[in-house]
Amino acid sequence: MAKLLLIDDEEGIRKVLSISLTSDGHEVMTAENGQKGLDLFQEGQFSIVMTDLKMPGVDGIKVLERIKELNPDVEVIVFTGHGDMGIAIQSLRLGASDFITKPVSDEALSVALKRAEQRLEMKQKLKAYTTNLEKMVKDATKEIERRYEFEDKLVQRSIDGIVATDKEGNIVAVSYTH
Repeated sequence: MAKLLLIDDEEGIRKVLSISLTSDGHEVMTAENGQKGLDLFQEGQFSIVMTDLKMPGVDGIKVLERIKELNPDVEVIVFTGHGDMGIAIQSLRLGASDFITKPVSDEALSVALKRAEQRLEMKQKLKAYTTNLEKMVKDATKEIERRYEFEDKLVQRSIDGIVATDKEGNIVAVSYTH
């Protein structure tokens, strides 16, 4: 399960969500405001952050922006007691993986977490595929360079002559010495 950071200025919500998330097998750390949440984020390795939008001081939008600056791969779920669609759209544009209105239902939370975990899994797979593809390209490039050097040396150091053909037998290169 994912390591979660839960940021909300309402103690009751932090307690209830923390208990629920922990019982589902998640490791949960909580923060009572945006600044403390950002401090905890920089100290730990969190894959999912859940933050309230409306908080005194550093609000949820600032938390979202800063987390995405620090680590764009972290999934951020935002929630608010104020169902403002403008803020929801803004948070999604800034990279939030989901937007939930309060009171947070177990079903909405479960769906949002599942979606965030799926996105994390897809990012990990994409990274692994990209790394593998880069290695394959590097290996193929080395092999092409090795073959080119061999063929160049073969042609340059041949005493008589060399005729190279393609698969159909057509002559593609001729080298001879006088």
